[in-house]
Amino acid sequence: MKVKILKETANELKIEIEGAGHTLCNLLQKILLEDENVDLAGYDIPHPLASNPIVYVRTKGKAKPKQALLNALKKAKDINKEFSKTFEKALKKI
Repeated sequence: MKVKILKETANELKIEIEGAGHTLCNLLQKILLEDENVDLAGYDIPHPLASNPIVYVRTKGKAKPKQALLNALKKAKDINKEFSKTFEKALKKI
């Protein structure tokens, strides 16, 4: 998976994620929108046959969009770990 920065300003970040799809981008968008420092977050997949979504983040005030994205990725990773542990416990009960 490759990430390419398309646009970067003090409050905006636009990246292209090669090989990602709706699953990752939708999760990132949801987590980013929960951040009170994020003004806008979304993604677009310009062509359905080329899975290279474009993720856009705009932050409020002095908040940095790169940091907001890194925080969202960490939260997604933590959610995944928690789900894995819970799922393993459920499997042991069967």
